[in-house]
Amino acid sequence: MVAKVIEATEMRVGTYLMLDGVAHQVKKMDTSKTGKHGHAKVRFEAVSAMTGKKKVQVVPGHDKFEVPMIDKKQAQVLSIAGETASLMDSESFENFDLSIPEDLQGVVNESGTIEYWDIEGEKLMKKVM
Repeated sequence: MVAKVIEATEMRVGTYLMLDGVAHQVKKMDTSKTGKHGHAKVRFEAVSAMTGKKKVQVVPGHDKFEVPMIDKKQAQVLSIAGETASLMDSESFENFDLSIPEDLQGVVNESGTIEYWDIEGEKLMKKVM
C-alpha cells in the first residue's frame, strides 16, 4: 500500500520512492529548465533501502512515482546468532528474524531494544535505542 503519488519535480533529497517494486532513497537530484517547446527533466540517483545498490534515472518532470508507506517500530532483541537477530515487536509481540546491518554489528546486544522499519511488508533494522 503506497502512501501517495508525487511527480518527479516534487521529489527532494531524502525522499523514498518505489522503483521496480523496491523502496529507494533519493541521494542526489538535478532538475533542468524547460526549453521553448520541451518539458523539464529530472535526473536523480537513488539507493535501495534493502540492498544499498545505486540506480540513476533521467525522467520527464511530469512522471509520477509512488512514495512507500514506512512504519517505524521498536522491537526487543531476544537472541543473536551470527549476523541474524531474533526479535519481538514491542506492540504486537510478533517474533521474527532480521539480519543485522554492517554498521550495527557489535552494537546490537541481547535483551536490548532496536528500531526497525516496515517498508511495504519488508523489515529493515535501522538503529539501537
